[in-house]
Amino acid sequence: MAEERVDGRAGPVRRLKAAVHGAVVGIEVEAGQQVAAGQVLLVQEAMKMEVPLEAPAAGRVRAIAVAVGEVVAEGALLIEFEPGAAADEGTTAGPAAAAPPDPARPRADLQALRARRALLDDAARPEAVARRHATGRRMVRENLAALLDEGSFSEYGAFAVAAQRSRRTLDDLQRHTPADGLVTGTGTVAGRPVAVMAYDYTVLAGTQGVFNHAKSDRLLELAARQRLPLVLFAEGGGGRPGDVDWLGVAGLDCTTFARLAALSGQVPLVGVVAGRCFAGNAALLGCCDVIVAAEGSSIGLGGPAMIEGGGLGRVEADAVGPVADLAAAGVVDLRVPDEAAAVAAARDLLALLGGTAAADSGPGAEALTLRQALPENRNALYDPRRIVETVMDAGSVVELRREFGTGVVTVLARLGGHAVAVLASQPRHLGGALDRDACDKLARFLQLADAHGLPVVSFVDTPGFMVGPESERTGMVRHAARLFLGAAALRVPWLAVLLRRGYGLGAMALTGGHFHAPLATCAWPSGEFGAMGLEGAVKLGFRKELEAAPAAERDALFRRLLGEAIARGQALNMASHLEIDEVIDPAETRDWLLRHLAVARARPLPPRRPFVDAW
Repeated sequence: MAEERVDGRAGPVRRLKAAVHGAVVGIEVEAGQQVAAGQVLLVQEAMKMEVPLEAPAAGRVRAIAVAVGEVVAEGALLIEFEPGAAADEGTTAGPAAAAPPDPARPRADLQALRARRALLDDAARPEAVARRHATGRRMVRENLAALLDEGSFSEYGAFAVAAQRSRRTLDDLQRHTPADGLVTGTGTVAGRPVAVMAYDYTVLAGTQGVFNHAKSDRLLELAARQRLPLVLFAEGGGGRPGDVDWLGVAGLDCTTFARLAALSGQVPLVGVVAGRCFAGNAALLGCCDVIVAAEGSSIGLGGPAMIEGGGLGRVEADAVGPVADLAAAGVVDLRVPDEAAAVAAARDLLALLGGTAAADSGPGAEALTLRQALPENRNALYDPRRIVETVMDAGSVVELRREFGTGVVTVLARLGGHAVAVLASQPRHLGGALDRDACDKLARFLQLADAHGLPVVSFVDTPGFMVGPESERTGMVRHAARLFLGAAALRVPWLAVLLRRGYGLGAMALTGGHFHAPLATCAWPSGEFGAMGLEGAVKLGFRKELEAAPAAERDALFRRLLGEAIARGQALNMASHLEIDEVIDPAETRDWLLRHLAVARARPLPPRRPFVDAW
């Protein structure tokens, strides 16, 4: 408020001037009126904002220079005011300045907000909660509370409702379609920022609607911009035909699927399912790096209605894609008992895929036990998981796709507190030979490791790639080539430990393409090597000699030639020819890996190199 002082009857007169350029929309006093300090004298409007002129002190309004509706310039005279002057006869004092509002008493608009927020709480839908809990499952917000650090969740788009206002009342939609069936937001997991996108099966079966897609697009754009890992709770039935409040035909210009797919390789993507997940929800789930599914889940690109609509008959929802079938098919990476276990697994996977360091919990078992991990009989079976669990940090091992591609074990774990990707030959399946499924499992696992900067550790005991007419009918030429193509583009360091057999192309594929591709390659003393299986090499390479030998001496000749091949292919002889870098005591495996990883971490990763996958 600008003002000028001039002499008046009772003292200096103040000329109160306009602080802004704007119209006079209200005059609250009359000339000669006694007013209190702070009392509003006049109101201007400028750019839709009301600007009050207040009395600078107790006194009398001497004259009013403007009228209501008049537009005045900034600095124009509005009122002449005499501080401390007595009121003229016949005038009445104006009201005292209003007492400041009590901040403890909510205004009407705040009360409306609180009432609206209350409808988002699970307590507002006790019947839905009871039905959900009766199935043994949790509400979406219960899962988010278990996933995220306490107090870290910031929700986006909570007040959305289904796009059905032309067929249902707003009150009905607010009460029965909270958040439009999709809870989105950001938070932290163990202090690390993440984005969460959780479909709510208790709201229209977790289907995807108009505002629902707008919310997911907003969150996915934010995740891309801020490079936030994403956890997707994907239970739901796909597209929602009941949303009518939009202009369009099929909605095939929806960008949600492309937006989520574009995050692949940029940030960790963890999908969680407990229950039924069909159509669009399943398509989003399939884009995730890792899928965690609880027992009783059913996943499919088409639900029962779509199957029947396609003329394929009637199918029960739980029979579309049971978790047992999909785990065996490689769709599900981690199969867990229930939602609680799924959320706990998601927390572990976020930490591992994020590559964040943790305290070194020490080895999983006594290192000396590794000296007896392999049977002395070179053809006897053993469990490679025991070796992995012994070498890696205690309690850190998470095995992926255990029921698929069983010729190779793939594990995310920690070594010295740092996340690594571990693969191990499984001699219990085809003697450790790599068949089509094992190749596909391993090729994708290497891509996962490279995308998230996880060093690769391989424990090798393989006779090579699976061969024969039946194997070739599965497309092995292309599936096997995936390992060489992927390894050639790999940025992360690779460390290889040859446990026993290292034969042919399969052994080369399990060491990144060749034995010198890794940062370092070592063998246990039990290691034996050859361009192919030694028994087969002897039979083929010495066929003439064996056929020429008398029948009674043929077996002895074979055993002698095989013994020579075994001696020639022993680990120490390989090391003496520099085909491997070192032979180590099995009990030294963890220390050997830790020393080399310390060197590997000092080198920043180069940019990713694109390649054309063989399959």
